[in-house]
Amino acid sequence: MAHAHRSPAISRPRLSLAPTVRTLAENLWLPALFLAGLLFSYLVAFHQPIPHHIKVAVAASRQSTAQLQEGLDGVTPGAFDLVPVSTVQDAVFAVTHQDAVAALEPQGKAFQLYGAKADGVALESVLQNAFTGAAQHAGKALHVHELAATLPGDASGTTGTYAALACTLPCYFVVVGMQRAVGFNRRGQCLTFLGCGVLIAGLSYVSSAYWLHALPEHPLLLLYLFLLTQAVALTAYGLVPFFGRFFPGVAATLFMLLGMPSSGGTVPVAMVPGFFRFLHPILPLGNAVDALRSVAYLGNTKLARPTLALAGWAVGGLALILLGWVKQRRTLRTQEAGNEAPIQQPAPVDDPSMELPAPTGLTPHHHHFGEQEPLLVGRVVDDSGFPVAGAALTVTAGHGRELLRARTDANGEYAATGLPEGYVLVLASMPEYAPSVRRVLIDASSTVTQDFQLAAPLVEARLAR
Repeated sequence: MAHAHRSPAISRPRLSLAPTVRTLAENLWLPALFLAGLLFSYLVAFHQPIPHHIKVAVAASRQSTAQLQEGLDGVTPGAFDLVPVSTVQDAVFAVTHQDAVAALEPQGKAFQLYGAKADGVALESVLQNAFTGAAQHAGKALHVHELAATLPGDASGTTGTYAALACTLPCYFVVVGMQRAVGFNRRGQCLTFLGCGVLIAGLSYVSSAYWLHALPEHPLLLLYLFLLTQAVALTAYGLVPFFGRFFPGVAATLFMLLGMPSSGGTVPVAMVPGFFRFLHPILPLGNAVDALRSVAYLGNTKLARPTLALAGWAVGGLALILLGWVKQRRTLRTQEAGNEAPIQQPAPVDDPSMELPAPTGLTPHHHHFGEQEPLLVGRVVDDSGFPVAGAALTVTAGHGRELLRARTDANGEYAATGLPEGYVLVLASMPEYAPSVRRVLIDASSTVTQDFQLAAPLVEARLAR
């Protein structure tokens, strides 16, 4: 009886999910961060604005104020903090000097409510609704008086917020984009941030004040917009040496995902949750919005805190840049000494649309305006000084990772760019020649020249024996 022969089972390699999950995590963490930020920052802050401890100056006795406070707390507990003052003039003064959001005179035939539309339409609506009910409960009408009306082009009182936002997002992307710029050292990049800040702030100011007529033509507005650009740009740039590839996430969280909900621009700060109210006087965007609102509509009052905060962020950014420079110097000294294990090069910066320049071989002497400039150039010759065409140049990082390979042209010349700052190893090789290796310090502000002379061909050396 014939027996059927079964072919041996073919073993199939088992696919491991670990590398796939890791790859996805490494490449999708930034979109995941934005998703979490939008859900747990913007959505939480804006989905149901509720007034919290809105300060109102009341021109009435303590007893009358306390009775009014009790009635308001019965409807919206904790929404308003009523502060008794002696006269209506004192109550109005408190509003115009930003010591209170509104003023109320409950005496007479009607309630007199004094507000500032510059604080936001949403807040004005909350005040009117609350005190209309209180007046009706007392059998009176409510008369509303405007103390700080906005310009016709700024009906909602939010133009300053969007002018500030126009100075925040571009500065963040300028910093990300400059990580690709070859030939710029720290000084050059900081000067670029300064120039871009002047341009961005100027365009935002001119568009808001002269084109849209939504903000008054006041030079202090331009000053605070410029301070905001430097607070964002210098701080974001200062974060790069310490967070590496994660710097865009940290910067975006500070200046966008947390900055916008806590700014008090689209939704008044008194109507967002406590966490964002806490961040409002700290983060740059909220301070810029307060400064712009004060200059535009509130007589330049209460400018000390936003001025110090914005200047503090800019100075803090400069301090981070200095610390990053010190950190890099220490790294280079350690690499130069060679006494310790190679130091890991920072990974490229991740961003939805930007990344560090990839190490690239260039054609020698064929560089045009707008193209990447070489960071490393040189010539490979033999013992007789003749060029070695087609020689391979291999550049590796300090920890052994290969960065690029290039070949010499007919003149024995090579060029490369996109290399990280610090020491790299450059190996020149050619079949039948003894290879040569050099340790080269790459500086983003200048082009480094490294020539090679390859020893006599190995075949001739063996024949000479």
